[in-house]
Amino acid sequence: MQNNDSFSSSHPIQAVIFDLAGTVIDFGSCAPAGSFVNLFESYHVQATLAQAREPMGLHKRDHIRTMLSMPALTEQWQQHYGRMWTEQDIDKLYQDFIPLQLAALPHYSTLIPGACETVAQLQDASLRVGVSTGYNREMLEMVLRHAEEQGLVPDAATCGGDVPTGRPAPWMIFRLMEQLEVYPPKAVVKVGDTLADIEAGLNAEVWSVGVTQTGNMMGLSEEEFKSLSDEDLHQRTHEAREAMLSAGAHYVIDSVTDLPVILQQIQLSVTI
Repeated sequence: MQNNDSFSSSHPIQAVIFDLAGTVIDFGSCAPAGSFVNLFESYHVQATLAQAREPMGLHKRDHIRTMLSMPALTEQWQQHYGRMWTEQDIDKLYQDFIPLQLAALPHYSTLIPGACETVAQLQDASLRVGVSTGYNREMLEMVLRHAEEQGLVPDAATCGGDVPTGRPAPWMIFRLMEQLEVYPPKAVVKVGDTLADIEAGLNAEVWSVGVTQTGNMMGLSEEEFKSLSDEDLHQRTHEAREAMLSAGAHYVIDSVTDLPVILQQIQLSVTI
């Protein structure tokens, strides 16, 4: 665990807002990454998993635009279609993405180890728990159903389709603060596994905590993660941690199971 000591507050923590895929469910955030690769392949554009993961955390329509803006993918599009892509193309890609993602979600619905127990621990301590996601409302409801079947029930949930602009804009965080009736921002902790999560937390002026090993920054399924050598694990975790700290994360943890210790540190820092 590492932190940036550039944030202070006189308000005790009242709420924690979690990202979903890669943070509390779907180890490695595999469902969206694979769906984007399949989507682009159906349009005769060969995208890599690394390219699909780069914009992770954004609203999925914005994610598609960001991928199409990558020079290598733009070139493939132009070679196949003989023209530059348009906003109408993005609309069509997004509409085709929705059923692909809905079909994939049930296969990537397992809670990340320790997530259910961590959320229950926070709720037992009278902290409010919200979740946010770049998925649309239909996808969000599906993920929430699978999470509830495994014992995780947040106090509030919102998605990119509920607000004018998704991450890195702060609107989902503010929407959840309203639903949870929690303020000011410095009484809130945002936890996520993408750089967009970190940026959204900073833009909302809440505590921003990054997760390295279980999500998009590591980019591995649980089985792949467990097969890493100690050297590879250390190197990849270090690279993810440094990227999140460079993005401005106040704290960086390996998984959500480390969060209670961080919350104790924050609570201690605001009472000194």
